[in-house]
Amino acid sequence: MRRTASVILGLLAIGVAMASPIAMLDQRMLTAHMVQHLLLMTIAPPLIFLGAPPSRWPRPRPAICWLAATSVLMGWHIPAAFRLGMQFGPWHAIEQMSFLAAGLLFWWPVFQPRAGWSILLYLFLATLPCDVLSGFLVFSDRVAYPIYLCTPRHPGLSVLQDQQCAGSLMWTVVTVVYLIAGTVFAMQLLSAQRVEAA
Repeated sequence: MRRTASVILGLLAIGVAMASPIAMLDQRMLTAHMVQHLLLMTIAPPLIFLGAPPSRWPRPRPAICWLAATSVLMGWHIPAAFRLGMQFGPWHAIEQMSFLAAGLLFWWPVFQPRAGWSILLYLFLATLPCDVLSGFLVFSDRVAYPIYLCTPRHPGLSVLQDQQCAGSLMWTVVTVVYLIAGTVFAMQLLSAQRVEAA
């Protein structure tokens, strides 16, 4: 029952990201756009894997999974690629699906049954590109994505404030999710070691 609920929550997160008012707002607010990315890459995949662990799948190479996820994250935030995804519907769909695929690929090694302590380093290293990107968005004094200068604004929130809000959201959510995952994983490893010692 718990596993089924986890998968349903993961699929619900995907639905919220791609077919909800948040999906409509992403053309007007970078914060809404960031919520979509976080749901697809950071929230939905671990929930799905909690409900359906990929234990029978081939064992992935963490370095390849990390590089793929980082490339998708950083690549789509290059202003030219970002603009392409915002202005053309098919590219926007490709962008969203690539975030989901990269998220599933990233979390795959974490849910392997024989994953060791190196997964903690894997999770820590995964925060670094997110920290760089979110730090740039938060502390930059200029608008990173000028396309938002040409769209209707949310009242009371400037384009730069929206950008800072999006960066702060990314920084907070990624840090908290990875910290929770690392803590749970470390507790499981310690518990297994105690059982073996006993």
